[in-house]
Amino acid sequence: MILFYKSLGILINIIEALIVIRILFSFLNIGYNNAMGKFIYEMTEPILSLARNLIYKLGVNTGMFDFSPLLAMFLMRIFYDILGRIIF
Repeated sequence: MILFYKSLGILINIIEALIVIRILFSFLNIGYNNAMGKFIYEMTEPILSLARNLIYKLGVNTGMFDFSPLLAMFLMRIFYDILGRIIF
């Protein structure tokens, strides 16, 4: 069970790094037409779409800013911490 918990932590760290890279891609106006861009998009979109849907269902108007990456990373960390408290 400890191995699963540590593996999940590594997976969350990788996903968070990919989300940060995706944010940088959007700031630098780099498209997703290349292989790396497509990989990053496909790995992060399922999690970010869940966060966007949650923001939409809560009725939060964020204007032109997309807070789904922050919310996704926050929720992944909360899930990881709760799972750690249950296991240990």
